[in-house]
Amino acid sequence: MVTHIGDQGSMQVTFYGVRGSTPCHGEDTHKYGGNTSCVAVRIPGEQPIMFDLGTGARYFGATQTAAEPFRGTCLLSHLHWDHTQGLPFFTPILKPGAELDIYAPQQDDGRPLTEVFEEMICPPVFPVTIAQFAGTVRYHELNDDDFTIGSVKVRSRLVPHLGPTLGFRVEWNGHSVVYMSDHQQPHDGSFSLTQGARDLAEGADLLIHDSQYTAAEFPAKNNWGHCTVDYAIWLAQECGVKRLALFHHDPTRTDSALDELHGCVVGEGMQLLVAREGLNVELG
Repeated sequence: MVTHIGDQGSMQVTFYGVRGSTPCHGEDTHKYGGNTSCVAVRIPGEQPIMFDLGTGARYFGATQTAAEPFRGTCLLSHLHWDHTQGLPFFTPILKPGAELDIYAPQQDDGRPLTEVFEEMICPPVFPVTIAQFAGTVRYHELNDDDFTIGSVKVRSRLVPHLGPTLGFRVEWNGHSVVYMSDHQQPHDGSFSLTQGARDLAEGADLLIHDSQYTAAEFPAKNNWGHCTVDYAIWLAQECGVKRLALFHHDPTRTDSALDELHGCVVGEGMQLLVAREGLNVELG
């Protein structure tokens, strides 16, 4: 259950999916949740903004009960399954008059996003095509860009992963949230960051960051496109972040393991959170 905070002058960030790689379900994942990446940002007077369209998007969609057709934006980090699988289950876009703008990285092979999504969601791997959705989906290709959505400033920067991948920074009314869901740590396990990652994270009020592996797990998976908890904490401290939400939990990570993680790690000079479904963070 999501606990909403009612300050109309604040930015509300709510987590609907916090897992990486694949959704998971069982008695040992109830506390933190098993849906893949989806985080919603609500800003007074603005249409909702989502980070990613993992299976958590289904649950964000269930909160959209207004009589008017849905209007909103998704800032999509990349096109891997665990970040896109929720799109056809996002029920607001299945209704007439709905509109969803998806901002995503330009593909290396030059294929337009429209074509990629049409190939992802179609028979025989899915019963219907995107063209059969009652609502409208529009695509916007990005690299290192700065733009606005209403009164909201958005910065996109390419970050290391497997395939074209973006991190995002959203700013409004002097507050900032940064989303770097999938972020490759240097393969040798060292701590360094690209200028793009620094451009995003510097001085952020909230950084939502990949923390899929422990230091012991990383050597066997050092080219899988992710990072360690220690790296996420280092990056946040290096960039002067105020709050860090550890995110994109490995599907094998149990509630008890995440509890232990929360109890053991230390983020000096900042608030440290372990992301869970239903967590609501207020900025403002």
